[in-house]
Amino acid sequence: MIIGLDVGGTHTDAVLLSSNGIEKKVKVSTDSADLFNTILSCFTQLLDNIDPKHVKRIVISTTLTTNAIVQKNMEPVGIIVSAGPGIDPQAFKIGKHYYCVSGSINHRGREKAPVNKMEIEDIAKKLKKAGIEYVGVISKFCVRNPSHEILIKRILNKYFKKIFLGHHVSGNLNFPRRIVTTHLNAAVFSLYKSFFEAVKKSLAEKGLTIPIQILKADGGTMSLESSMSFPGQTVLSGPAASIMGAIPYAPKKQDAIVLDIGGTTTDIAFLVDKAPLLEPVGIRRGQYKSLIRSLLTDSKGIGGDSTVRVKDKELTIGPDRQGPAMAFGGPEPTLTDAMFVLGLMTDGNQENAQKGIHNIAMELGLTDKETADKIFKKCCSVILKKTFEMIDRLNSKPVYTVHEFLEGYKISPRKILILGGPAPYFAKKIEELYHIKTIAVPESSVANAIGAALARTTCEVSLNADTEQGIVTAHEEDFAEPISKTYSDENLIETATTLLKEKAINSGANPDNLTEVEVVEFQKFNIVRNFSPRGKIYRTKMQIKPGLIKGFEKVLQ
Repeated sequence: MIIGLDVGGTHTDAVLLSSNGIEKKVKVSTDSADLFNTILSCFTQLLDNIDPKHVKRIVISTTLTTNAIVQKNMEPVGIIVSAGPGIDPQAFKIGKHYYCVSGSINHRGREKAPVNKMEIEDIAKKLKKAGIEYVGVISKFCVRNPSHEILIKRILNKYFKKIFLGHHVSGNLNFPRRIVTTHLNAAVFSLYKSFFEAVKKSLAEKGLTIPIQILKADGGTMSLESSMSFPGQTVLSGPAASIMGAIPYAPKKQDAIVLDIGGTTTDIAFLVDKAPLLEPVGIRRGQYKSLIRSLLTDSKGIGGDSTVRVKDKELTIGPDRQGPAMAFGGPEPTLTDAMFVLGLMTDGNQENAQKGIHNIAMELGLTDKETADKIFKKCCSVILKKTFEMIDRLNSKPVYTVHEFLEGYKISPRKILILGGPAPYFAKKIEELYHIKTIAVPESSVANAIGAALARTTCEVSLNADTEQGIVTAHEEDFAEPISKTYSDENLIETATTLLKEKAINSGANPDNLTEVEVVEFQKFNIVRNFSPRGKIYRTKMQIKPGLIKGFEKVLQ
């Protein structure tokens, strides 16, 4: 049996699955101040009368890091940047404690200027005095040669709790995004560490000793331990869970919209022939452009608990959430209360819901039922307007799926898949209003937890070989080996495949789920000096594609 857990901002959903289907499902309120008891409550209900030894896999998705970024609830951290010639790294300044230092490596990985050790010592003392506990270190061409980052880390180790290095972030060359990504990892680490400890403690309470997987933004999983080195990977893992939960129900050879309507936000995504769209460079949220590989999603601040009010005789919904619906003891009328008035929902305080909607109706000069219907229609309209604005933006540039690059492709959805508690009501209303085939995904209220449970482990490696220098490297993986002048592109792919599969297994993958390996990028250059060939440079990137694990097909029927 396997467990999927989706820790959302409003609710935490959990499912227990076997090869026969869903054995048990639970939904509890998320207490962000006490995640231990939130998670423990889920495990307690799921495992009632179940021997924990029967559970072989647990996958958790969480909005914790996403919320920290959106709410700017991140720890102040130190950033030390080594660049050399080119654009002044002050142009990429992030945070208050940002230092540019001497020392540089060129694009071939050769040192052009050494690190000034005394300079690093002085900066370390300043950061320590400012109360900084976590530091990021980024050298411009660290993916070619990380020696400067490693040296700076050695100097800093005695001063700080943890040092994050830029060359561990990604094999891609993008200095500004590498700075941002390293900063995010350091800034959310303390918060994520609390989550990590809450999960471990709650598992120990229930006698669960199996390795835990965390869902990443690209729709794949990594081990809980691995995620501690790269907590930024869990940004947008909540929307990724929704997409993975919707894939089985998407049409073949067609485009589909995925809407996950939660209590606070609605997440929007797209599938092309059952394949999720991909952010080709990395996640962008507000001012932050990162190298964090991600499925392409966006969010709108509107959901079941969004506050409904009248401003200048106009009905507005969200983006704020003042608490639960009045039907569940909240202070302000919400979309959920409108659904009570329309008779779509009944398991709460009907009188309170009616009272909240009646106040809105009085301001609009409508009956309670007319007002509730107006609220519901407006909510559908706001969500679909945001969705079609996204489609217009996507159709103005190349489209990337997790499988391929689609140049000139125009997204034209023929189906909408809806997840979340109110999915069945929204599916009916949206189809009625917009005449697009719309369905609530089976088990829509916990489909995101199912998507998390069934997601397979994904990862990627970037490998560089230089036959003139006689070395092949994947500095992101701390890998380097000598090679001969005869090293070929076949040798490169073989080395990369071995590294990729080792990384996947170390990240918690089942060897049976390592068949979806593909070459994402391949480049070959001749090195010519004084009209004479001196060697070759090879570069490749390989990945294990996002998808679902085998053996649980009945869950999706």
